Parts: sequence; C-alpha cells; structure tokens
Amino acid sequence: MQRREFMMFVGGAAAVLPHATRAQEAARIYRLGLMNPSAKIGSHIIAFFDELRLLGFVEGQNLKLHGGGYGLRDEQLPEIVAAMAKSPPDVIFCATAAEMRAAQGAIRAVPIVGITGDMIANGLVKSVARPDGNITGISLLSPELNGKRQDIIIEAVSGARRMAILAEANNTPQQLKAFQDAGRARGIEFAIFTVRTPEDIAPAMNEIKMSGAAAINVLSSALLAANRSLIFKRAAELRLPAIYEWPEMAEEGGLIGYGARLTGIFRQAARMVVKVLRGVKPADIPIEQPTNFELVINLKTAHAIGHDVPVALLLRADKVIE
Repeated sequence: MQRREFMMFVGGAAAVLPHATRAQEAARIYRLGLMNPSAKIGSHIIAFFDELRLLGFVEGQNLKLHGGGYGLRDEQLPEIVAAMAKSPPDVIFCATAAEMRAAQGAIRAVPIVGITGDMIANGLVKSVARPDGNITGISLLSPELNGKRQDIIIEAVSGARRMAILAEANNTPQQLKAFQDAGRARGIEFAIFTVRTPEDIAPAMNEIKMSGAAAINVLSSALLAANRSLIFKRAAELRLPAIYEWPEMAEEGGLIGYGARLTGIFRQAARMVVKVLRGVKPADIPIEQPTNFELVINLKTAHAIGHDVPVALLLRADKVIE
C-alpha cells in the first residue's frame, strides 16, 4: 500500500471509529438504582429525569430503573438494598444519608451519587475535593442554611419571644443546642420538637402550639420535606408561621421558603450521575454544593393565618406570591 493510500485509510478509520463507539454505547442499556423518600410525581423527580434525557440517558430507551423506588421509609431500606445487591446497577442515586449508608453497606463496589445535608458530618466522605470512596454527590450546607432560616423567621415574626424548631430525630444534640444558643443571644427561646416518622408530625405540631411558640423553623430533613403537605396543612390550621428549606415549599403553600431550588439540586445530581455512567469514578468527582439561593414568601398563606410579614422582608424576597 502506498503511503498516500495508507494515510487515507488511517484517516478514514479515525473518522469512523468515534461513530462506531457512539453507536455501541447507544445500544447499551444503563441501569440506575434509585432510592427516594418522595413520590414519583414530584417536580424535582421530573427535573432529574429531564436532565438525564437532555444528556442522552432516556428511561425506557437506554436507561432502565433497577431496584429501589419512590416514597421509601428508612425501615424499608435493608430489604431494598439486599435485593439490589443480587444484581447491582451501574450507579445508585440516593436522596438521603440513610439511603446512602444502606446502599454502601450492602453494595460497596457500586458507585453512589447522593444528596444530603452535610456529606462530611454524616461520615459519608472524607474530603469534599477527593471523596475517596464509592460515594459522591451534593452537600446542601444544611447547618448554615438552617441558621439563616432561623434569622429570617425571627425577622418575619418580630417581637416574638418563644419559637419552635421542628427537626428530624437524627439531628445531633449539639446541632440543636447551637440553634437554641443562637436564639437566646437574640432574646428568643427556641423549644425543640423532634420526629422519627410521618405519624409523629401532627402531634409534634400540636405540642408546638400548646407550648406557646409563635413560629416554627422547620429544619432541613428528607422526612419533613417528603411530608411537607401535612406540615403546611397543620400549620395553617394552627395559624402558625413557618419557614422551610426549599423555595418551592412556599410556592406549594408554606409561608416562607429559603434555600437552593430543589429542582436545581436534582438536575445538578443528574449531571453527576451522568459523569459516573460515562466512566468517571466517584472518588474523582468532587462533592458539589449549591451556590444560588432564593427567598420566597407566600402572602396568600400569610393572609390565611392572619400574619403580617414585615415590609422590609418582602422587599428582600426574590419572589412574593400574592
């Protein structure tokens, strides 16, 4: 073969090879294990799969859900991960620290992408820059944002001297004491009410009302977020102002929401899942954190419970629902 013909052959092969590789990858069915405490119809779940679709991974075509599910409770996790371990997926996506721990304990070799309040504090990774294991994902800065929300609810219910914290029972005593200390520094007593199951929520809120608390800081929690409709309803019935961890929560009927958008977080997580599906190891994917935060205030809810939100706070809001 003459040199010119050889070069043309090599150039043609180089041009064809990427197309052949893409065709081969397109024919592959990727398996995604998914565990989530929310219902499948949630806007954040829809956003997650839409982002996967935009990046070339379409459920029912080249992407198949493999084990796990929606609306999960912690007591279901051992059975679910045991079943998933029998035929491990390519990657597992988890929306809580409990789900990540359960998955890692049962399927240590499978990459896990997860969302939780604080990856390091929860003992899931050793470093933000180098997770050094089979877990990566998004750390939500929950301790800092819970404190910011506490400042906002104090401003929203000015003059109150007693408020409440509604928290999932997995918060450490040290974390909860820090919120109480911060409140006392501003002359406000914060009583703490913790829950372990959805059934605990309504009784806890009744106790909050009976305690004389004028408002509630609903701390970051997968359990509380998954049962937010129940909290909105009971807060309205008890005429209690409350602040929540996601801006969408104010749009859905809560009084105030402050934080990163849940739909944005799930799109961000989907992009990390795609990195793993394309061959990047979790240990080489730095932990990400949200960077954009929104304050949303629902004046319809404020009027329904007879609460006047200070004008100064309304002027700072990114969105006011009237």
